[in-house]
Amino acid sequence: MSSPSRKVAVITGASQGIGASLVDAYRKLGYAVVATSRGIAASSDPEILTVQGDIADPATAERVVAAGLERFGRIDTLVNNAGIFIGKPFTEYTQQDYDTATAVNLAGFFRITQLAVEQMLRQGGGHVVQITTSLVDHANSAVPAVLASLTKGGLQSATKALAIEYAARGVRSNAVALGVIRTPMHSDDSLEALAALHPLGRMGEISDIVDAVVYLENAPFVTGEILHVDGGQSAGH
Repeated sequence: MSSPSRKVAVITGASQGIGASLVDAYRKLGYAVVATSRGIAASSDPEILTVQGDIADPATAERVVAAGLERFGRIDTLVNNAGIFIGKPFTEYTQQDYDTATAVNLAGFFRITQLAVEQMLRQGGGHVVQITTSLVDHANSAVPAVLASLTKGGLQSATKALAIEYAARGVRSNAVALGVIRTPMHSDDSLEALAALHPLGRMGEISDIVDAVVYLENAPFVTGEILHVDGGQSAGH
């Protein structure tokens, strides 16, 4: 078990992309990290505990939190990074699309956040961060995304509700609302069009999101904030 003074972050969707970079960032901040995703590999770093599982399954949340407490003894931060985006015209969504999006984006948030906040309250404080999308606040006819708005919009409302419910008990709650972030999932022939969606004329980088989460981590007077890191999308066009 780590030193009682060592802070601990739990990060979902942690095997690649933004999640993997957040693991590195929290280690640089001196945190031990509990990292989870369906296919995450073991780490050689003794201060990183990896737990495989589908975060949509409440049993995964139970295992992640129990394993983190057994290894490190506390939870100071939870970053709800795991998520799925299905972009389709509304009438083309299938029941499977709906079930998948709500399972990952909503159920995947719900149980692990309950368990983490319970532990934070026992410790006297903590921090919860949701990763959402600026499409919640700025719908775009070129990017039909009702399921993202339904689920991630719910997370943004929950972010504020948690912030107010637990402000007097030392638990902060914030969110980072993303524009389109450059990752390997985007094909080269789509990059120009995706960049043009942003007033700044470029896609975001993973480092932009990591910097935003680290800012929130180090901002004790900030809670209930939806921090838009979206190249100006939410401001207008």
